[in-house]
Amino acid sequence: MIVAINGEIVKKEPTNLDILIKSGLVYRVLVSLYTSAKIDKEEVFLHTTYIVKEDYQKLFGFYDLEEKEIFDRVLKINGVGPSTALAICSTLTPGEFFKALSCSDIDAFKKVPGIGPKSAKRILVELGDFVPKDGVEISQSDEARSKASLALESLGFKKEVIKKALGKCQSEMVEELIKEALKYLR
Repeated sequence: MIVAINGEIVKKEPTNLDILIKSGLVYRVLVSLYTSAKIDKEEVFLHTTYIVKEDYQKLFGFYDLEEKEIFDRVLKINGVGPSTALAICSTLTPGEFFKALSCSDIDAFKKVPGIGPKSAKRILVELGDFVPKDGVEISQSDEARSKASLALESLGFKKEVIKKALGKCQSEMVEELIKEALKYLR
């Protein structure tokens, strides 16, 4: 299993890199536009996901570990392949991705090429419990919404209903969000 690649970029295109490693091999690594924009040196270190199918083998590279985790998690959704997962990473930064998840922002996912309303809803439902690791910046408001959502779940409300209720709330403090959401949930 290839978990990372380190080497010299010999060719750079918007969505792929040819990387020469020390042994002399050149690997083509598919990258998102987000990763491509972050690379400003000739030497690069990328976290990777290696996908082997019956008819192809592809190596996907990510500048940030958070972006790789998003890619890997999105791939587990039925009907989402590597191209769509990479399109998500190209369209939404990790921070924007987690913000869209926490706010149930279907429109953010519909901006991704190849994702329609049904796929956007499926992503929100299946990744509703996917929370960022420490490296991803999310606003205090988004963090408050996430904590309020967990609190409401512990009270027995379903995730879909909670997200709709929190979408109508104006508060930015956890306690106030919970009180406000409860008005919509009754």
